[in-house]
Amino acid sequence: QVQLVESGGGLMQAGGSLRLSCAVSLRTIFNFYAMGWYRQAPGKQRELVADITAGGSTNYADSVKGRFTISRDNAKNTVHLQMNSLKPEDTAVYYCNVRGTHYWGQGTQVTVSS
Repeated sequence: QVQLVESGGGLMQAGGSLRLSCAVSLRTIFNFYAMGWYRQAPGKQRELVADITAGGSTNYADSVKGRFTISRDNAKNTVHLQMNSLKPEDTAVYYCNVRGTHYWGQGTQVTVSS
C-alpha cells in the first residue's frame, strides 16, 4: 500500500510564504511517476496547481506561475511546493498525488488572510 504524507500547511498573511512537503512511502513508485499538487477550495472543484515529471520537468496553473515552485527530492521520496507571495485566493486544502493513479495524500489546509 502506497502512503503519501503531507505537511507544511497553516495560516499565513497575504504576501507570505509556505512550503508544503509530501513524502511517498514507496521509492519504486516515486522514482518512476510524475507527482502533482492539487487544491480544493470550499465549494469549488479540485484543481491541479503544479506537477513535476520523474525527470524534473514542471508545469503550473496560470494562477500560480511565478509564485509557486514544485520540486522533488529523489533521495527522500519527497515532493515540495514552495508557495511565495501568497494571496487569499490561494486558501484551500492542498493534496499531493501520484499522477495517473489513485494514490492521494490526506490533504493539508492552507489559509491566507488578507
